[in-house]
Formats: sequence, structure tokens, C-alpha cells
Amino acid sequence: MNDTDSFFSYLLVFLALLALLAATVVVARVDVGRLNLALGLGIAFTKALLIVLFFMHLRHARRLTWVAAAAGLFWLAILFLLTLSDVLTRVWTPAVGG
Repeated sequence: MNDTDSFFSYLLVFLALLALLAATVVVARVDVGRLNLALGLGIAFTKALLIVLFFMHLRHARRLTWVAAAAGLFWLAILFLLTLSDVLTRVWTPAVGG
């Protein structure tokens, strides 16, 4: 890939990230009920995917780099599951005197 193609691909990714930023602001301001969380997470996932693939050069990386990235995501999932299991198993009592 030459420098011109690289510049235009970075420019397109940058414009896509700006559009996704605008979509994030719109989703945060407009109440669409239960879809707010799903839309916000979908937009965040898309932005993270674009950053990882293009700016962190994972798109053209070797297989070992993909394995390392997958291991990081697996570890993050473990941390989220452990935190979620702690939060969901707590007994929430109302505040005394409140």
C-alpha cells in the first residue's frame, strides 16, 4: 500500500470516527427507551474496532499479534464477569434513616 492509499484510508477512518462520535452524542441526548444501552455499546464497539484495526495496525498483523489481542479481550471478559458476579450476588438493603 502506498502513502496516498494509507492517507485516504486514515482519513476515511477518521471521518467514520467523527460520525460515530456524533451518533454517540445523539444517542445520549435522545431517549429511545431500552435501546439506549444497546446503541451506545454498539457504537462504542464499532469505534474500538476501527481504532484497533487501523490505528493499532492489527488489520495487517501476524497471527501471534491477533492471539495476543484475543487474550487481552478474554482477560477483560474474565474481569467483567468476576465484577458482575460480585455485584449481582450482593444483598442490597435500603439505607437506615433514609
